[in-house]
Amino acid sequence: MKNHNRILFIIFVSVLLFSFCIRQKTLDQQLVEFFDNQEVTILVTDSGLGGLSVAADVAGRLPKSGVFGKARIVFFNSLFHNRSGYNSLDSEAEKVRIFDTALDAMGKKYDPDLLLIACNTLSVLYDKTRFARKAKFPVIGIVETGVDLIAQQFDKTPDATAIIFATKTTIGSNSHKNRLVSRGYPGDQILGQACHRLAGAIERGFNSEETMKYIHEFVPQALEKRHDPHRTIFASLNCTHYGYSINQFKEVFKEAGYPDIEIIDPNPKMADFLFESQYLNRYPETRVAIEVVSKTEVSEQERASLGTLLRITSPETYAAFQNYRLDPDLFDAKFDTTKIGK
Repeated sequence: MKNHNRILFIIFVSVLLFSFCIRQKTLDQQLVEFFDNQEVTILVTDSGLGGLSVAADVAGRLPKSGVFGKARIVFFNSLFHNRSGYNSLDSEAEKVRIFDTALDAMGKKYDPDLLLIACNTLSVLYDKTRFARKAKFPVIGIVETGVDLIAQQFDKTPDATAIIFATKTTIGSNSHKNRLVSRGYPGDQILGQACHRLAGAIERGFNSEETMKYIHEFVPQALEKRHDPHRTIFASLNCTHYGYSINQFKEVFKEAGYPDIEIIDPNPKMADFLFESQYLNRYPETRVAIEVVSKTEVSEQERASLGTLLRITSPETYAAFQNYRLDPDLFDAKFDTTKIGK
């Protein structure tokens, strides 16, 4: 009996150790395994449609890169309701719960080899999800890309003030600022400006009167927060939607007296790690298929607005967006619709 119990104990400990090792597998180790694949499925997600620009960047660059033999790219819209969004929810716990549900659906329905969270709001929430503790594939958020680019600009202009434009959730988390301060950059030179409802306006029209109204509102608010108005400034657009309207931001800053301001857009840089020299030309070409799936309906107005810009980067992504798949059962958010508008 003692030997039997000892065997059971050894088995139990072995299972625990195996589970611990699986959980402790680093991102670097996961990426090594990812690049060992000849065929891959890459998921790109956002709390709306802004991250489509990242999907388009990947789809546009992969074919001639030869990084993989074949790549399936899926843009998974994690928006849970047409009349609400993560930044309108009452609590962080509710945001995390709904995103966790979406993540589970991504894993079960698409079995991806890589997930790119092309959304600062969702990137901030990710580490708090249950899914983050069990993910079996590499998950990369866009926050770190933005932090790296802001740090690079600080290195060029150390006396400047950085203005971070983002959603309420992203600004409220202080994620970018905290990471920059931990690297030794001065916190009093980093300002955050929440731009509530700007993302939705950009989806409806990146150059619309509504979008311009918001940008004309938020840029002066940000400038008023400066401790020293004589300092050089630069701006960072830390919501993937805002990159669609970068020229509109430049226009408003020019009107405010800053015609040569440096404005950072992390979107085109997020997937650079896929195209490092050691991975290029491993195959004659990469055959790419791309699809767009959404739980919520995408209006013709939204497809027309963002499609105009997507087509420049990747005609294939533009076509997939125009022919997106609507799936109301994509994930079950269990969202209380009685709270909409309250």
